[in-house]
Amino acid sequence: MFAITVEFEVHPDYVAEFRHAVLEQARNSLAREKQCLMFEVCHSLEFDRRFFLYEIYSSTEAFDAHKETRHYAQFTEQVTPMVEKKTVHRWYPEHSATKE
Repeated sequence: MFAITVEFEVHPDYVAEFRHAVLEQARNSLAREKQCLMFEVCHSLEFDRRFFLYEIYSSTEAFDAHKETRHYAQFTEQVTPMVEKKTVHRWYPEHSATKE
């Protein structure tokens, strides 16, 4: 498994528009990419302009394939003018636990 976290800081005038676009991106990724196992969108309670994505893919290759999809390209083109700052981190889980 392979995890990606992305933090976006959005221009104040685009918060609602960005929120709509990122939620659509999450739905598209889960529906269209078999190897996208999780795509969580979080919105900060303390700072309205901050969004945090937590994505799980079956492998690094699956994430690389994600970046080649049409919906990823469309999302990136759409939101780039809305974003002040974007921080991406790649993670390799060493332990996984779920609550039944």
